[in-house]
Amino acid sequence: MNITVYLGANSGNDPALACAVRELGTWIGASGNDLVYGGSRVGLMGELADAVLAASGEVTGVEPQEFIEADLQHEGVTRLIVTRDIPGRRAKMIELGDAFIAFPGGTGTLEEISEIISNVCLGHIDRPCVLYNLNGFYDELEALLAKMVRMGLSTTERQRGISFAATLDEIRQLLG
Repeated sequence: MNITVYLGANSGNDPALACAVRELGTWIGASGNDLVYGGSRVGLMGELADAVLAASGEVTGVEPQEFIEADLQHEGVTRLIVTRDIPGRRAKMIELGDAFIAFPGGTGTLEEISEIISNVCLGHIDRPCVLYNLNGFYDELEALLAKMVRMGLSTTERQRGISFAATLDEIRQLLG
């Protein structure tokens, strides 16, 4: 299974992030799954790719040309796909993914997983969408989605493919 993971190129200031992303990467690689991610060698992205590779997994990085020009790409990935721009990157990552995970990240991560959430709700994507709610990172987003249902702006049926997982064990269970 190609697991597309959205996460930041920054490391953040919580040491739990690096530890959790390495555990996620080790599981992806050791379980026989493959990683699709944004292609960067820095921050949490680089940590994730390195962990998957160290666990004998395959890694596909999808990097827009502007980040190649800034020399941010991970040279050790199994396959590097260069896209014209960020929208092209998002489209390619969706195309390649059999499941989607949002690790804690910044605004780019939010943009990417919002597109997945929207497509799941519209029925355009029928693949698992998991938000890794590490230490409550996505609590407010989970509450917002629930509020949309309470206010009649969405339904539980439309949001059925969206899951929140507090631990790697929960992610494993959700993705089988």
